[in-house]
Amino acid sequence: MTASAAPADEQHRRRDVPVGVVMVGMVAIAWWPAFTLGAWGEVFFDDILALWAASTAAFVFVLVERRPVGGRLARAFVLLLPSVWLVLNFVVADDTADLALAIVDLAAIAAVLLGIPFTLWVLVRVVWPDFATETRRRTKWLIALVVLGVAVTSFVLGLNQEHFLTCSDFAISGNSEPPGCTPDPTD
Repeated sequence: MTASAAPADEQHRRRDVPVGVVMVGMVAIAWWPAFTLGAWGEVFFDDILALWAASTAAFVFVLVERRPVGGRLARAFVLLLPSVWLVLNFVVADDTADLALAIVDLAAIAAVLLGIPFTLWVLVRVVWPDFATETRRRTKWLIALVVLGVAVTSFVLGLNQEHFLTCSDFAISGNSEPPGCTPDPTD
């Protein structure tokens, strides 16, 4: 290795470390809601409320950041999806017509499917403002594909939890037993 190659390698490592942190952080946040959707058929309220809290903070940041208004308003709107879901839950009573409940359910699905990745993306931009300009498009796609791959795999693992977890695994961790879980062989 030549003397000039060593600084270039070090520069690549310094650039790659934040990308790895972003990738691991996004996966750590996305896997559990995907697993619960597979195992229980729903995303738990605490995951949706955590998304609401993060998206609300990101919403405020997007409104006060120093960028042209046009792009900020579109991002701010998407960041409001979890808040729309929360307001709809207050406005629409459980005993109302099926259409109103369907709208609340659709808002929840939109909040999760659009809100989680979009909120994560905005939070990455808050923590690492130059991410969009310093990171190659190929690297951004790699991050997105890894996060999506882990989320889809987590969903499939949730669907098939009875093959590698027992009902007592869920109980001892403080979770309810999902439908179809395998009873502990020692019971």
